[in-house]
Amino acid sequence: MSAPRHRTWIAADRLGYGEISAAVADPIQKRGPGRAWVIALLGVMPLVVITLVAIGAVLLVGIGLSGVNTTVVWGFSIANYVWWIGIGNAGTLISSMLLLTRQRWRASINRFAEAMTLFAAAIAGLFPIIHLGRPLYAYWLAPYPNTMDLWPQWRSALVWDFWAILSYLLFSAVFWFTGLLPDLATMRDRAETRTGRMVYGALALGWRNSARHWQVYETFHRTMAALAVPLVCSVHSIVGLDFAASLMPGWQESLFPPYFVVGAMYSGFAMVVMLAIVIRWGLGLQAMITPAHFDAMAKVMLFASVAMTLSYATEWFTAWYGGEHADRTVVGYVFAGDYRWLYAGLLVCNCLVPQALWLRSVRGNLWLLAAIAILINVGMWLERILIVWNTLSHDYAMSLWRTYHVSLYDLAILFGPLGLFVLGFLVLARLLPVVSMHEVRQVSHAEGAA
Repeated sequence: MSAPRHRTWIAADRLGYGEISAAVADPIQKRGPGRAWVIALLGVMPLVVITLVAIGAVLLVGIGLSGVNTTVVWGFSIANYVWWIGIGNAGTLISSMLLLTRQRWRASINRFAEAMTLFAAAIAGLFPIIHLGRPLYAYWLAPYPNTMDLWPQWRSALVWDFWAILSYLLFSAVFWFTGLLPDLATMRDRAETRTGRMVYGALALGWRNSARHWQVYETFHRTMAALAVPLVCSVHSIVGLDFAASLMPGWQESLFPPYFVVGAMYSGFAMVVMLAIVIRWGLGLQAMITPAHFDAMAKVMLFASVAMTLSYATEWFTAWYGGEHADRTVVGYVFAGDYRWLYAGLLVCNCLVPQALWLRSVRGNLWLLAAIAILINVGMWLERILIVWNTLSHDYAMSLWRTYHVSLYDLAILFGPLGLFVLGFLVLARLLPVVSMHEVRQVSHAEGAA
């Protein structure tokens, strides 16, 4: 007789509480960094240096280092911002929605998905500042008492982005940290050194595992999850309105806010799949991150792929049905213009390749799943950069038609921040549990009692 389906969230028949704690905590408290961790750290450090040098260069020289021109005034910086904030939005969205819908498979992935939010949103916040003509005056975006009566222009999309990122970062940090409290107490109790007990004890904020603590924790966590869903939708809707609130052909569409939200979920789940594969292998968590988790995430990516394909088709149909010459011209330029091969790659990565996920054999093959996840993120970055390039390169006036030419600086700010992202996870894996021990224990108890 085959095992019930709900048992697949834990590989073993019943993983004991002590075994769960040991599997997650021992790599931090009892085992030093392995060879793979050291190699990864050395590998990402050049990217971190490239990022710091690129940011320093734009502070000293200006955004003329990039390929922007008098027509295509947005380039890699804005596309990267949208891409990173999309990945960041997905982490909290995944965790909160799965919590509210009581999905057990959330337990093994929510911790590093929420950490992904913090790292990605922090990186995203750098790009609007980098793109400012005078980034040294970025603090002008915040209302603060000053003798010049200088206040932000609240009709500016840049100000919307500032407050969206700030509010989202603060909320996500609180949501992530409160979820850590029971596990920090476990780390405190398992610590073998006085320093470890003091550090984890201070971070645990006096957690005693009492019934009162659990009652307050559950109420607070579910309330935060309920608040997170509309917040996440509003944040990426604001990013979509950066474009849709303009009068540019191809941008002035009411479709953009939901389209950007779905795109964020799409690229975010793809990134979570990649992280889950690496963390599962690197920390030996095969018993907690099972093939069933990847199967569930692959189905979500498949759904998002269908939704994105429908969104692209809606854009084409709207441009044709609306009859506006400029909109039709932009769609024609998308398929036959200077960036047509990039757009073809976008459609292949976002629409065609993910259809392989209809096959159970593909969803169960981690190598294929990783390849599809990487292609999805490549395709979603192409989508963001082409939203900028296609419209700005082919505006209303033919005299202003210009193409974007990529510079070395553009490549630096594209690939360099990936090093910061990986560095954040490497440090996290050495200091804090990347899988929620108390939630995996609940799943193990539920499956053992079933």
